[in-house]
Amino acid sequence: MYTHADQLDTQALWRVLDVTRQLGAPVDLETTLHTVIEAAREVLGADRGTVFLYDKKTNELFAKVATGLKEIRFPAKVGIAGECAQTRKVLNIPDVYADARFNQEVDRKTGYRTRCLLTIPLVGIDNELVGVMQLLNKTDGVFEEDDERLGTALAAQCAVALQRAKLLEDFMVKQKLERDLALAHDIQQRVLPTSMPVLSGYDLAGWSRPADETGGDIYDVVGVDDSGALLLLCDATGHGIGPALSVTQVRSMFRMAMRLKAPLDDMFVNVNDQLCDDLAENRFVTAFAGLLDTNAHKVEYHAGGQGPIIHLHAATGDADLLEASTIPMGIMPGLIAGRPDPIRLAPGDILALISDGIFEYIGPGNEQFGEQRVLEVLRAHQDKPMHELIRLLVEAVMVFACGMKQNDDMTVVLVKRHA
Repeated sequence: MYTHADQLDTQALWRVLDVTRQLGAPVDLETTLHTVIEAAREVLGADRGTVFLYDKKTNELFAKVATGLKEIRFPAKVGIAGECAQTRKVLNIPDVYADARFNQEVDRKTGYRTRCLLTIPLVGIDNELVGVMQLLNKTDGVFEEDDERLGTALAAQCAVALQRAKLLEDFMVKQKLERDLALAHDIQQRVLPTSMPVLSGYDLAGWSRPADETGGDIYDVVGVDDSGALLLLCDATGHGIGPALSVTQVRSMFRMAMRLKAPLDDMFVNVNDQLCDDLAENRFVTAFAGLLDTNAHKVEYHAGGQGPIIHLHAATGDADLLEASTIPMGIMPGLIAGRPDPIRLAPGDILALISDGIFEYIGPGNEQFGEQRVLEVLRAHQDKPMHELIRLLVEAVMVFACGMKQNDDMTVVLVKRHA
């Protein structure tokens, strides 16, 4: 014959099965946590409950949802919950104020009085620690051995459900991030020139490839009437969405200044000042901004932290490696940039603006591609069209790399005066 206790146990087991069925539904982590806590309180007759999730990266326990409490976070070796996480054993404390491990501060802050406490480890698939479940104040006394057994059975189901919900949440976050990155990549690619301005006596070409979906490099070539162009190459510190936004902002500001017919010096100084206001202290942008005059065959420019600028002389095969003319943009407001001597292009000369992702591409043996290899490619193929020369340069970098990963954004702008 079944006793009254047997009947209660049977009802509790049916409740556990019902909770298991509920936990099988594909719901978000927060909903799963609420379900776990409320089910545990009902099944075990507890006044309050909390689930502390385990953060493997920081080795901490944290309560994302709690009945009557706000979120808290602490090392996974502290207190009763920490000991439960470390030992993965059920801890049944009939009188918490008689236990030195109990932190009375929470009760003092909330005005709640904890009498007894049942703490159960949440261990999921592959013996992975998911967290710890705590139940406070049995409504009709203290937690018994039957409560421990029932709580352990419930915890096993809850742990798996929480694992699944966390994986689903991570998957959704990853998918959203991938969509956002794809959108950012599309936006950044759209602001790159789709064609070069046609300038009598000149051949211009540009190319860029980010290391990630979005990059910290950008270039622009904007025609000025029929006699010249604005040449722009920017490289923000780092690569990814933040630097991509910075260099896109720089490009937009220079374009706006061009429309307002601002002098080159004013463009550079004012864009620099705006970046000083907008960028974090540890961020800056290296930038070459130059005006090509196809009548005078010269390039007036500023190179804020951007170098070397390569000027290949067709007549001799010699190359000038011009260093940055001033500090990177976004570091010092009120910068008065002294303009360097203009670059004068003789027939057949090539001006090469190249970001450090090309020069510093790492190949086998931790060796960089370097300036000399760039010069070898430029000299060997200087008679080719500029778009073809860029292709050959990138191809040379990839051959040198032997499959090594691209760790930085790569950008090239070439300007050649026809012979």
